[in-house]
Amino acid sequence: MTDVDLIIIGAGPAGLTAAQYGARSNLSVLVLEQLSPGGQALLIDILENYPGISSGKTGFEFGEDLRRQAEDFGAKILSEPAETLRKDGEVFTVTLGDGQTKSALAVILATGTKHRKLDIPGETEFTGRGVSYCATCDGPFFKNKKVFVVGGGDAACDEAMFLSRLTNQVIVIHRREKFRAQKAVAERVLNNPNIQVRFNTVIKEIKGTAPAAGAAQPPGAPAMTAKLGSVVLSSTLDDVLSEESADAVFVFVGTIPQNSLVSGGGLKANTNEDGYIITDECMASSVPGLFAAGDVRATVFRQVITAAGDGAVAARCAAAYIDSLKGETY
Repeated sequence: MTDVDLIIIGAGPAGLTAAQYGARSNLSVLVLEQLSPGGQALLIDILENYPGISSGKTGFEFGEDLRRQAEDFGAKILSEPAETLRKDGEVFTVTLGDGQTKSALAVILATGTKHRKLDIPGETEFTGRGVSYCATCDGPFFKNKKVFVVGGGDAACDEAMFLSRLTNQVIVIHRREKFRAQKAVAERVLNNPNIQVRFNTVIKEIKGTAPAAGAAQPPGAPAMTAKLGSVVLSSTLDDVLSEESADAVFVFVGTIPQNSLVSGGGLKANTNEDGYIITDECMASSVPGLFAAGDVRATVFRQVITAAGDGAVAARCAAAYIDSLKGETY
């Protein structure tokens, strides 16, 4: 006996769609999420390119809709991180952050990705003090300020558009000579009067001020904190350096798959050279009964709609796999 039929790790669009379809297939479904249901969709300002949502909807509203649908069909959502995953015979066991374990006959990994960093001097020191990886989260702190956006994909362009509603001093830095974002998205940025675009440019260092270690403060004075003040830029064409004042730097230079559950010392699934989990058309990994859906999967396109489609397919195939173990025909 297992605790449930299907465990889904991650409650973004892929995980919550899988939960809905799994529950509708009469499976007992448990979703594990260490943060808030909705995943990275929660960071979307306005979801405008999802079929059927023509008037636009915030990422938070969309995430809440997904959560309610999954729960209405019977899926259970538990706010706990999955620390380890193992398989003994036909049973998967997940160890949670609080030490308890949950078992199932099939698992869908919908763990998504995390933001890639620039790995330059000053980035770590000023994270949360001017360096951010979420414009919709931190942008309002920098109204009418000078902000830099680093990146050239859809995420960078979307976040630059959001910031352009808060300030007319948005500077997009991209190391290539043109955006890799979708054409319609890129053109909106290029035509926005509040955004200045600098191609063939990278940020080499982030500078600012910080209190000296052990510095004494007057009694009753507010605590001194680090504050971002400038960025050092470099041209990729001639390596010429320049320094400019800056109030914030928003970084969107790609993502890293969150695959630690299947890449460590325990259970292992096949991944590509970048660490994304390789699946077949049923979202099945190299481990029988283990499926992957959404951004953590090796795919040519990562969008909310493709994540949702992955989740539906993964749940359908997981249900068929579970029925085969039980000797039933799906």
